[in-house]
Amino acid sequence: MHRHSYKGRKFGREKDQRTALIKSLADSLVLHGSIQTTLPKAKELRPYVEKLITKAKKGDLHNRRNVISQLMTLQAAHKLVDEIAPKLTNRTSGYLRIQRTDTRRGDNAQLAVISFVDDVYSEQPAKTTKKEPVEEAKKPAAKKPSSTKKEKQEAKA
Repeated sequence: MHRHSYKGRKFGREKDQRTALIKSLADSLVLHGSIQTTLPKAKELRPYVEKLITKAKKGDLHNRRNVISQLMTLQAAHKLVDEIAPKLTNRTSGYLRIQRTDTRRGDNAQLAVISFVDDVYSEQPAKTTKKEPVEEAKKPAAKKPSSTKKEKQEAKA
């Protein structure tokens, strides 16, 4: 038998187990910024998360609900839509990087680190620009209020 025209990897799991695996890997990647996993899992995870990021960048209610349904936790979904996606607006695709690392000791499986290309977790200091004090135009001195009746009577006396 040949495997022509079959897309995706099976990972030796059934369909519901595969989807749960990909969802939890995506969840961990969003929460932690980078994860180490096997190379085939990383290659399967990249298009899944990149499509999620593209949806999160749109940010409307429908796409937010799609992102929530495709990640395991609500916390990760909100972090992706509210914090990570706005930092990736200047990039149209290619949000993730896969770097091969060493092999696993037990079964010699090729390991890889998958992470965001841009540094989305660095705390950018708020730009505080010192405002130069604006010199206000000097107002003319206010006129003295007209004297009261008592003062007029005292002045006459």
